[in-house]
Amino acid sequence: MFARWKPAAINTRPAEWSRAAIGMALGTLISVWLCGQVFGMDVAVHLIGPLGASAVLLFAVSSGALAQPWSILGGYLCAAVVALLAAHVLGRSLGSACLAAGMALVLMCWLRCLHPPAGALALTLVLADPATIALDWRALAPTMLGALCLLLCALVYNNLTRIRYPKAASEPAPAIPAQPPVVGSQAITAADLQLALAEMQEFFDVTPQDLEQLIHASEAHARRRSIGEVLAPRL
Repeated sequence: MFARWKPAAINTRPAEWSRAAIGMALGTLISVWLCGQVFGMDVAVHLIGPLGASAVLLFAVSSGALAQPWSILGGYLCAAVVALLAAHVLGRSLGSACLAAGMALVLMCWLRCLHPPAGALALTLVLADPATIALDWRALAPTMLGALCLLLCALVYNNLTRIRYPKAASEPAPAIPAQPPVVGSQAITAADLQLALAEMQEFFDVTPQDLEQLIHASEAHARRRSIGEVLAPRL
């Protein structure tokens, strides 16, 4: 049981860590600063937690399904609306904040915009500071401004640093050179992977296209290793 607690190895290099860290710092700084200029720094600083968490996704794991544009914009909108509605109906308490976060999760799943930091946003808006409470429903404006600004920063920075963003859900995997077919086997497609993910009924921050590309790349490496093992005894 304790072996399952061992952290998985990170497949990225320190250069990528630095790239993501710089992007996260700049994106969060610009988003909070701009929000502060428009709505006041008290309101902006109150949103820095969810924005910082979103920045980790948008800059460090930008290929994930939870980091795409609709995820952050839709997720923030769902969380903000549900949180403000809960605050009006149930008051601003710990119980209503937690209920708002749970309801926001259901709504995000239904609208296909699951974004984990939006759960923190729902809690933040219910248990808000006096400046944010005074805005009432107008608190939607700084929330969406921060999300939009962070998204624009991610679009610019990721693509300037040669990380393609956003990643379309229907993006096909790169073509793999044709190989002689193996008798009795069938090629795995994105549709097969989609069905397999649906059968598992769990959340996975990966698209079927990513899995298909990974499988094809693994098959290519396996073929190269197999050829090397065959040729090695002859050398």
